[in-house]
Amino acid sequence: MSLELSPRAVEIVEQTRLLLAAGGYHGFSYADVSERVHIGKPSIHHHFPAKADLVLTVVVHHREQARNGLAALDQHVPDPLGRLTAYTDYWAKCLRDGSMPMCICAMLAAEAPMLPQAIADEVRAYFGELAAWIGSVLERGVSTGQFQLRDGIHVEAQAFMSTVHGAMLTARALGDPEVFASITRAAIRQLTVSD
Repeated sequence: MSLELSPRAVEIVEQTRLLLAAGGYHGFSYADVSERVHIGKPSIHHHFPAKADLVLTVVVHHREQARNGLAALDQHVPDPLGRLTAYTDYWAKCLRDGSMPMCICAMLAAEAPMLPQAIADEVRAYFGELAAWIGSVLERGVSTGQFQLRDGIHVEAQAFMSTVHGAMLTARALGDPEVFASITRAAIRQLTVSD
C-alpha cells in the first residue's frame, strides 16, 4: 500500500489515528473526522471511499512509523537495556502529554474479530514485528549479560509486549499515566541481571 498522501489526506489520517486511540474502529464515524478536519464528509470519501480504507491507511502508516522508530533506536541506542527503556519512555511520554493516549493497534486488537480482514491482518503484522524487535533486543541483552530470561526469547518478548500494552490499558482505566511508567519499569527490572 502506497503512503503517498496529499496534505489533506495526511490531516485526515492523523485525526483518525487520534480517534482510533480514543475509541477504536467502532468508536468514530466520518462525521467525527469531518468535525476535526473542518471539511465535509464527501471530501473525506473522496480521499478514502470507505471507513475500512481510511483505517487501513492509518494502521499501515502507524506500522511504518513504528518500524522507523525502532530502527532509530537500534541505530542510536546501542545498549539493549537503554533500547527497552527508550521504547517504554516514548509511550510514557505519549500517555503523559496525551499525544497518543493508547497504541491504536492495541485498541484495534481488542476488536479484531469484528474488523475487516485487511485491517486485522495489519494489526497482527504490527504485533509480529514488534515482538520480533523486542526479541532481538532481549537476545542482545542476554549475550551482553544485561538480561536474564526465565523462558525462551519468543515467550519473553511476547510477555514484555503484552505488559507494555496492558500497562496502557491499566493507566487508562485508572486515569493515571504514571501507572504505565511504574509497570513498565518493573517489567524491565525483572529482565535485568542484578549485580
